[in-house]
Amino acid sequence: MKKILLLGVVVFALTGCFEKKSKGDLVGAPAGNSFSSEAPFGMAHIPAGAFTMGAADYDIASTMTAPSRTVSVASFSMDETEITNNEYRQFVYWVRDSLVRYNLAMRAYEDDLIDDEGIGYYRFKDVDTSGSPYYQYLLDKNASAEDSDIPEGRYLDWSKDIEWDINNYPSVEYAEILDSMYLPVEERFFGARTLDARKLEFTYFWVDMQKAVRKGGNRKDYIFKEQLNVYPDTTVWVRDFSYSYNEPMMRDYFWHAAYNEYPVVGVTFDQAVAFCAWRTKVKNDFLRSNGDATVPAFRLPTEAEWEYAARGGLEYATFPWGGPYAEDSRGQFMANFKPMRGDYLSDGALYTVQTDAYFPNDYGLFNMAGNVSEWTSTAYDVSSYYYVSTMNPNYENSNNKRKVIRGGSWKDVAYYLHVSTRDYEYKDTARSFIGFRTVQSSQGTGMQ
Repeated sequence: MKKILLLGVVVFALTGCFEKKSKGDLVGAPAGNSFSSEAPFGMAHIPAGAFTMGAADYDIASTMTAPSRTVSVASFSMDETEITNNEYRQFVYWVRDSLVRYNLAMRAYEDDLIDDEGIGYYRFKDVDTSGSPYYQYLLDKNASAEDSDIPEGRYLDWSKDIEWDINNYPSVEYAEILDSMYLPVEERFFGARTLDARKLEFTYFWVDMQKAVRKGGNRKDYIFKEQLNVYPDTTVWVRDFSYSYNEPMMRDYFWHAAYNEYPVVGVTFDQAVAFCAWRTKVKNDFLRSNGDATVPAFRLPTEAEWEYAARGGLEYATFPWGGPYAEDSRGQFMANFKPMRGDYLSDGALYTVQTDAYFPNDYGLFNMAGNVSEWTSTAYDVSSYYYVSTMNPNYENSNNKRKVIRGGSWKDVAYYLHVSTRDYEYKDTARSFIGFRTVQSSQGTGMQ
């Protein structure tokens, strides 16, 4: 009874204070953090709208998988280009650095190092609970969390730079931990220290909202932990093409600076989803540290969002630039694809091109046709157009391992560049011709 009375006094005091400021009028609850709706860096804003989704012309392949119908899509932001090798390397480096920092901090923790000498410099930071009893409460409540490998009450110190120069390693223990991230001596070519990609494991959590809403029950039953290797499969350049010499691409494409702005390939559907989770974490961690409002999660586009964005506001278009031809009035090809049998170079490139090559569509998006096909979040079903909603349509099925890919690629003929053409790949498969770009749902209706 005392607790109830105390709560009543607090609520009365808060509401009383608010009523004085509002003068008894309906002015809304006190505002939280300020929010400004704008497209994130490197992304284009795609306004909400309705469009005719599906094949507008004769179904050349007679697949009957994309009948035309009108659908509506909410506003969102989309990457102007496909995710590049350099952008994906930021993800790889972050995972690498996290593992190094964790290994250094754990060694310092196990050896009970409390000074800044050697690897003690990289020891865990302690959570400061002196200023808030609430943080101490959370710490006590979560002390036995099973999913965290970091000792309770501590966290990684990202303010300390990692020393990568072997000539400046501070101690033998430091050298041992750093060297463990590279290939063993017996696996190195000519003694070169090469990062061991097998170590690059990323862990994140996600919630199956669709299943939780429809089935109900305990929230924890719909929270899932994922752990996967994030390194792209560079061997796809050889495996995808039998009796073809593509070893230079396998060796250089992901790491060489010449390919920094080329689209990342060799990434599975799950790796693309993990990239989205990492990008969301990095952005929102930064915003929280500044006391700013967080943003919606980055994610893969649905098939409908992808086609709507690819059309660039053009109704009944064959290609992102309109069409019906893959060439402009001067006979120049408008995208990177295989123009003729055996001839990959007529469009100006043998393999991929830089992600901002060719002209963007009317939404400012580059290479929505050709270069690399792109993962979407939609599961593939030949008849899904016949039964999905006409409002933000999307077919989701966790048991369906086939995911829709869109846009065609550098090794495809023009048919696969059509904005309405559907194709798929298995989610655990990496290809030299599949990449991705991310989207972020807009907040508000975008009607300002």
